[in-house]
Amino acid sequence: MSILAAFMVPHPPMIVPAVGRGSESQIRETTAAYEKTAEKIAQIAPETIIISSPHSVMYTDYFHISPGKEASGSFSDFRAGDVRFHETYDTELVKEIVNAADRAGFPAGTEGERSRKLDHGTMVPLWFIRQKYDGFRIVRIGLSGLPLTDHYAFGQMIRDAVERCGRKAVYIASGDLSHKLQTYGPYGFAPEGPEYDSRIMDVCGRAAFGELFDFDETFCEKAAECGHRSFVMMAGALDGMDVRAETLSHQDVTGVGYGICTFEVTGENPDRHFLDSYLAKQESRLREQEAQSDAYVKLARKSAESFVKTGRYLPLPSRKELPEEMFSERAGVFVSVHKHGKLRGCIGTFLPVTDCIAKEIIDNAVSAVSRDPRFDPVTADELPWLEINVDVLSTPERIRSKDELDVKRYGVIVSSGRKRGLLLPDLDGVDTVEQQIDIARQKAGIRRGEPLTLERFEVVRHR
Repeated sequence: MSILAAFMVPHPPMIVPAVGRGSESQIRETTAAYEKTAEKIAQIAPETIIISSPHSVMYTDYFHISPGKEASGSFSDFRAGDVRFHETYDTELVKEIVNAADRAGFPAGTEGERSRKLDHGTMVPLWFIRQKYDGFRIVRIGLSGLPLTDHYAFGQMIRDAVERCGRKAVYIASGDLSHKLQTYGPYGFAPEGPEYDSRIMDVCGRAAFGELFDFDETFCEKAAECGHRSFVMMAGALDGMDVRAETLSHQDVTGVGYGICTFEVTGENPDRHFLDSYLAKQESRLREQEAQSDAYVKLARKSAESFVKTGRYLPLPSRKELPEEMFSERAGVFVSVHKHGKLRGCIGTFLPVTDCIAKEIIDNAVSAVSRDPRFDPVTADELPWLEINVDVLSTPERIRSKDELDVKRYGVIVSSGRKRGLLLPDLDGVDTVEQQIDIARQKAGIRRGEPLTLERFEVVRHR
């Protein structure tokens, strides 16, 4: 047996009558679609329901699978404590998923649970399912801050574990859509909100799961979406399978998007291995980009690769191998490393600390892949997927006010006493000078209200 169907569902607590107390009438269309979803699940009669929830335990670099034999929860946080749940976990399937992750060296397991209480992202779908069907166990899985590719790959791992255990299972991808659809909504409005909802409903309505990778992380953040990683994990659980997709509903009357789509597995399809296709395209793009990169980026890449593979610094090349200015000039340099669209490391110097730009690049490339405290060191198997940028900084100049800044043109250095924070210019998701200063202030550990000194600088960006 295997995963026989999957369901993309929202989790507004107000849809439960005891919580909504009449306000659920605003989303009757979503309620009707949820009831139809529960009926479909009852017809399948799965032994196990796998639920990925954005409100379960979540870590930046780890997928948490709920441990133990059982868990309980209620809607007491939403003034409906009488609505209670007591769920039994499929411990055999959990163990198989954990073992598969361990064998693959994949960051997933049952460690680090902070609370055993069921979250509302899990309980809302269970409330509807329990009205129609009983007698199943669950597996509850949290999301992570890792790239979308890892979420898809984990979905594949879950599907394979289901097959090895011989389970008759369905997958529930719990997640709301954008939270910024209406000015009157609880999170306000952003133009990316309606665009996200339109795109995700189109993609999922066609079961075009390969297009889920095309949603830029900055775009998703601006749209304040909730469930995208959950949907990607679901897609991985359906990898290589033909599905019959049906869109049941989409509403945005509360300022938050609620979408329901169902996916019934109808057979195998070798053309639906979407992660393989995406990685092949990415590899081709990266090799082309690498071939076209200039001497600054090529030197940074050689330095990073040398250190990751051998643990040794790259020797300084001869003057015949690099442009003369890389030896004759001194400048601060930042080396940024990305993997599958996510930052993987960024270290730099805002003033030069070595004899020349070339040496500055070599040293900072090593630091970016091995000493950024936010990340584990880069491993050799990651090297083919890295995108590397080099920013060469101008000498910082003191400015009197933020009016002399431009987020696209200038980077900023904020100082207060011995505390100092820097932010590069023209970064995705940083759209205003206020944002730029605030992020730099937080990096420096400078509290709001402390006096600030501002400096600006320009960069020459090499990709």
